[in-house]
Amino acid sequence: MAVAICAFIWTFTTILGPSGNLALSPVVSGVLSTPTNVRLTSSNMNLMLTWDSPDRPATSQVYYTTQFKSSVSDFKVGCVNISNLECDLSQLNVSIFEYGKYTGRVRSQSGTESSTWEESNQITLDKDTIIGSPIVSLSSNGAAIEVTIKDPVFTISALRKVYHSVNYNITYWEDGWREKARSNSNIQQNRVVLNDLDPWTKYCVQVQIITERNPNLSIPSAAVCESTTTEEEVPWVAAVGTFCIVALAVALVVVAVVYRKHMSHFLCPKDALPQHLKEYLLAPPISSMYLAMRNSHPPDEIYHQVSIIADGRPTTEGRKENLQQTA
Repeated sequence: MAVAICAFIWTFTTILGPSGNLALSPVVSGVLSTPTNVRLTSSNMNLMLTWDSPDRPATSQVYYTTQFKSSVSDFKVGCVNISNLECDLSQLNVSIFEYGKYTGRVRSQSGTESSTWEESNQITLDKDTIIGSPIVSLSSNGAAIEVTIKDPVFTISALRKVYHSVNYNITYWEDGWREKARSNSNIQQNRVVLNDLDPWTKYCVQVQIITERNPNLSIPSAAVCESTTTEEEVPWVAAVGTFCIVALAVALVVVAVVYRKHMSHFLCPKDALPQHLKEYLLAPPISSMYLAMRNSHPPDEIYHQVSIIADGRPTTEGRKENLQQTA
């Protein structure tokens, strides 16, 4: 009897809690199943905890609470009382290190009951994250195609800050002939020109990212296609032509400087004219008309006096004016 009374008192105290009020916190129970297939993954440097529903569904709505920890810290609170089956830990107001090792855990809750924690796998963020596909654009330049590559956007930091060595694997093929694809590996530039192409042909290009710290290749980009056009002049031909023109111009300048005296003598000769030509050119003209004009006196000017009459009477001013015009 005493044992039964003690058991009743212990159970009643547990339900009320130390304060004497009804306990509102969830009580761990073996009846509520834990979530299954709990896994921690990363894509483009995010931190995603996912799980499946418990094997034995509860009679009421089930909510989930998550936590995570790094290799140097204890568990921190993640998503609380959510109904969906995933929690993006990188979107929470917590600091996540690019090179950290992380583990997550989740438990289910229904009413005042909660299951035990179910722990996930551990991942090293920079080594285990799945790098997304790069963005590829093409532009045709004669019989060549220029490939421009844009890195995927990371949730934490950027691709080239996390990975100091980034290479591209470029695969290209004639449209409809994927089995004959060619590849350029270990390309570090994000702008590459494919020259070994046929004119007036459609080619498709696909790119993957390769890093040293992450052993996995990135998700390949979508295949992008572009057509070549007329065969373009080989670049070295234009370079050789330009060099020849410059060399010829320099040679002409050197020749002009070295042989400037000979050229000036050729263009402006200094040989004297024969004496008989000088006498002929310097002799005065002997034309009779020229002599007559030189020896003749200037002809006399013929003029008539003009009188200005006002009111029928000549005036003194009129006579003065007449004299001025006559003069």
